[in-house]
Amino acid sequence: MPRKLLTQHFVQSSNLCPAHLSKVDYFDTKVTGLLLKVLKSGRKSYYLRFQDGRGRKQEKKLGGADVVTLSEIRQHAIEQKAALAMGQDPFEDKKLLKDVPTLSAFVDTSYLPHIKTYKRSWVTDESLLRNHVLPALGHFYLDQITRRHLVDVFSTHRETHKPGSTNRLIVLVRFVFNCALRWEVHGLHKNPANGIKLVPDNARLERFLSKEEAHHLLSALMLSENKMLRYIIAGLLLTGARKRELLDAKWKDFDLEKRIWTVQFNKSGKPRYIPLSDGMITLLSEIPRFEHCEWVFPNPATLKPYVHFFRSWDTARKRAGLPDLRIHDLRHTFASFLINSKRSLYEVQRILGHAESKTTQRYAHLSQDSLLEAAATVPLDVATLSHREMPSDVSDMVLIEAR
Repeated sequence: MPRKLLTQHFVQSSNLCPAHLSKVDYFDTKVTGLLLKVLKSGRKSYYLRFQDGRGRKQEKKLGGADVVTLSEIRQHAIEQKAALAMGQDPFEDKKLLKDVPTLSAFVDTSYLPHIKTYKRSWVTDESLLRNHVLPALGHFYLDQITRRHLVDVFSTHRETHKPGSTNRLIVLVRFVFNCALRWEVHGLHKNPANGIKLVPDNARLERFLSKEEAHHLLSALMLSENKMLRYIIAGLLLTGARKRELLDAKWKDFDLEKRIWTVQFNKSGKPRYIPLSDGMITLLSEIPRFEHCEWVFPNPATLKPYVHFFRSWDTARKRAGLPDLRIHDLRHTFASFLINSKRSLYEVQRILGHAESKTTQRYAHLSQDSLLEAAATVPLDVATLSHREMPSDVSDMVLIEAR
């Protein structure tokens, strides 16, 4: 390991590596720790040797001798040593930057493997990201993506999609970055999706069947060529379950004695329990059973759960005069029946399996009649107040409340 006062002329000289060696290091006597590494091939690079904060000897490359001059590399080496003396490690910062994944890499190696373990709708997440986010931002490192980038992606998506679809994309991207923050991914210090507001969805309507419409629908189902459709739709109306929950239901999930249906896998990833009404128990007794079939609502042709049944459903709803009715509206209808039967929003939340109460609040307006009826039960004869003066302490309290 020869020590030498390096000069630009010396660095540019040829044959600096003896033939019997694979490499040789020339240590600069002017800047301690700076060395010129010369390989047998003739390639030359500058390195800095130092001790890190734990006292371990380190050697990091500063640059190629064919790219930077000796005077430039000496100045750079002095700056790096000064940073090290102040307790900073610029080389560690560079290493951390290399550890920051691109959005595509994070989605493929971290996000998707994680949600596949519990989220049944992970395929939807993968499709949204693959089709609408990764083509534009997948090559960016996570710490490079700004709010402006995301706004552009969401604005482009909104041009061809409804507000609800764009809002689902916004929520998904926000969740992806929250996962990266929670898992302490190098280089990411804030969520660029925070502060991006959802698209106003004024056209969103909650569709509820009236009892008369429900009767027309059930009558139309009796004429359907799909003989299982009548049971599927009736089951959705009687339980408020999500479509996939009902289609994937197994006979072993129903405890008729305790009148409980255990939904093992659902949107939240946690088991939930749906009480069985008399109507649902009657329906279960009428559903045809197939030998060696564990599913309650199987496709008779395959004895497996339906993947979809849109054609027969579309025919039935049009026949009933309800062409705009969606499958998910049956869940809304079940909720409206509960509310109109004077059940509380808390009870509706528990039965529908909403993780947050604000999701159930969409049905709050349906309970207005119940609230008025409850308010009317307060035992106060207002008529008597018009015939005598209100006590001063009560009137003072009313004024205070008014203020």
